[in-house]
Amino acid sequence: MVMREAGIRPETVRVTFQLPPSQWASTAHVVGDFNNWDPRSHPLKYSLHNGWRITLELERGRAYQYRFLLNGSRWCNDWNADRYVATPFGGENSVVET
Repeated sequence: MVMREAGIRPETVRVTFQLPPSQWASTAHVVGDFNNWDPRSHPLKYSLHNGWRITLELERGRAYQYRFLLNGSRWCNDWNADRYVATPFGGENSVVET
């Protein structure tokens, strides 16, 4: 799930990326264009009520591709993303539009 709210600066949007509490994993990261696809730079935090989540300040007016990385090895999409784009690897990336 993706939620948006006004950013700290007018040119940004606060975007919350979230996985449901039922998603089992010992670690979860959001990986995408906004962090140069670095698999360790944005770990999600887990809570029983909200599941896995992280909020990032992203530039307004852009489309960012991303995926979730669970346990350092399992990639999954956000099935509530704004849209999806095909990758050269035969899969799809989730897209969030700010």
